[in-house]
Amino acid sequence: TAPSVRRSVPVVKTECKTSERPVERPLRGGGEAVMLGRAPSSKLGPKVNIGGSVNNGSGPASPRKGAPVVDRQQANPTQTTHLLQRQGVACASRKDLSLNALDMSEAVSSRDGAGHESIADTPAWQALVDHIPEIEETHLRYLLKDEERCLRLSLEHNGLYSDFSRQRVTPKTLELLFDLAKEAGLKEKIEQMFQGEQINETEHRSVLHVATRADRNQELIVDGKNVVKDVWTVLDKIKAFSDQVRNGEWLGATGKPIKDVVAIGIGGSFLGPLFVHTALRTEPIAAMKAQGRQLRFLANVDPVDVARALHNLNQETTMVVIISKTFTTAETMLNARTVRKWITAELGESAVSKHMVAVSTNVKLVSQFGIDPDNTFEFWDWVGGRYSVCSAVGMLPLSLQYGFDVMEQFLEGARDIDQHFLNAPFEKNIPVTLGLVNLWNISFLHYPARAILPYCQALSKLAPHIQQVSMESNGKGVGMDGKPLKFEAGQIDFGEPGTNGQHSFYQLIHQGRVIPCDFIGTIKSQQSVYLKGEIVSNHDELMCNFFAQADALATGKNAVELRAENVPDNLIPHKTFTGNRPSTSILLPELNAYSTGQILALYEAMVAVKGFVWGINSFDQWGVELGKVLASKCRSKMNSARTQSRLIETSDGFNFSTTRLLNRYLKGKTFLQYPEPRDVFPCDLIDSENCIPPDDETIL
Repeated sequence: TAPSVRRSVPVVKTECKTSERPVERPLRGGGEAVMLGRAPSSKLGPKVNIGGSVNNGSGPASPRKGAPVVDRQQANPTQTTHLLQRQGVACASRKDLSLNALDMSEAVSSRDGAGHESIADTPAWQALVDHIPEIEETHLRYLLKDEERCLRLSLEHNGLYSDFSRQRVTPKTLELLFDLAKEAGLKEKIEQMFQGEQINETEHRSVLHVATRADRNQELIVDGKNVVKDVWTVLDKIKAFSDQVRNGEWLGATGKPIKDVVAIGIGGSFLGPLFVHTALRTEPIAAMKAQGRQLRFLANVDPVDVARALHNLNQETTMVVIISKTFTTAETMLNARTVRKWITAELGESAVSKHMVAVSTNVKLVSQFGIDPDNTFEFWDWVGGRYSVCSAVGMLPLSLQYGFDVMEQFLEGARDIDQHFLNAPFEKNIPVTLGLVNLWNISFLHYPARAILPYCQALSKLAPHIQQVSMESNGKGVGMDGKPLKFEAGQIDFGEPGTNGQHSFYQLIHQGRVIPCDFIGTIKSQQSVYLKGEIVSNHDELMCNFFAQADALATGKNAVELRAENVPDNLIPHKTFTGNRPSTSILLPELNAYSTGQILALYEAMVAVKGFVWGINSFDQWGVELGKVLASKCRSKMNSARTQSRLIETSDGFNFSTTRLLNRYLKGKTFLQYPEPRDVFPCDLIDSENCIPPDDETIL
């Protein structure tokens, strides 16, 4: 047992109602005393001053009777612990409780005017608030010694093994989280999603990405129509088309077979398919199926991305897949017109129908673009962009690269987790547990971010994809009723494959701010390497770090241990690791098409769980609209300035700062005025009389 070290700590006073006595309690982790109470000008209730810091969870508390004593020398005196404890909360009206909530008192109220109760006003939420001090009195180095707890916090389903024992939770925490889920109607909301009810209330849409990987024989009726039948009509079309292209039946305009594919799309039309493509590139079966073929993605409107996507490709053997639901997305359509010019400059206008296909719902605009309507692959408004990788958005380009049979295994893996999510009891349900534990970290322990750390290079694009799925879904400030949230929701997601990340940002994760982590590893590598004379294989070396990093974050290293290693006293503060930093470990048998589908569906479901409990709409994204509107204004004024050979003026309506930035940009151009109407390309893309040679310094 670690020694108990007592010291003088600051005292915190909690202001209560006049009929209550202020509660004094120690402020763990050092730092100045903080006053909890109502700010005079607050419109949303009391604000908690946390000294500009988030809870790092490392400061020990006074041990309760029977609990393991936490070594106070592990505490980092520069970091404070959140003060939301039983006593403080008891002094605040549940209705007024608001931690770091946005001041959105002017926000539009509920559509129907009904005063829907926030989940934060429920006894189940309050029970978790009251539970926080119990968790703050524990440390993961001791919790991990409880074998029964570790077994209870490990779940497995069809090879996907999840270990939650390094999270700052106990079986009681899970029970309270399941009570919260019940209070929020989580089970009913999951069923409503799978039944096609219009749970996306702001857009009046169903949320049916799960239908895009449903079994052919399943039936899901929406507005009197079996949408699964529609899904498989498109999937069958994708199989037939991709088989034609891959076996050489489909020929380009000059009679050559198609070998290369460029998928043009942005957001969910890019990040999801790129994640899956990266996961399968080095998987032996998928790699064999893709031999001699290339799949590239063009997302950014930056012309550099165009140049890179088309570099060394031959128009005669290239197929372009344009992915845009409405066929009006500004960036996608500009890129599509650019690549269309790249094709027609070499092969003529008639080549478009042989070299360009579309994934869209707007057949009219597709046809006007020059694409044969028969080569349009449908998807539906009940599939959100970030959830669309299992639709034609991902299945068409990926099937062209790897073959439909491989991609059907991907759908089967996603379907497997969907059914587990829908049917498994919460106590055995991996996505539900993952989501609830994540919600606990965000809304109760106040951790602002999460690191997704795959110890598998093939999963290098998982974090960027989940970044969109999570942050675009749950980055909201109001609930479904339009009222400001009374708690923290959403989080900053980021990540990098191990061991790369260890040499990048792990310093902060170990000794700075606490960032809960998801470690993802595989038992079998896609590529096996073992060198004579080495004590472990290359994959073993990678996975040794997978196991070690999670334990290092959890257990840390204290001053007693450092002194036992004869570390000089002046270095002990620098070499101390507080530990008690939470993580989840996910272990897969191997990474193939099936398990890639499992991982995708696991994270999609986890995001939905949090949104359902928080009472927010995880399936709209109004936050992306304002920037688009302002960009449209910039586009119009930029055109006006450059066609009139002038700079931006005050009358153009920009603020002073933006006006200066725009003019600095325009002054840096070789020619302020646009040239006479003509197509201008770098010569290595289109070799024409108007092209710009590599040594030309013209800047357009």
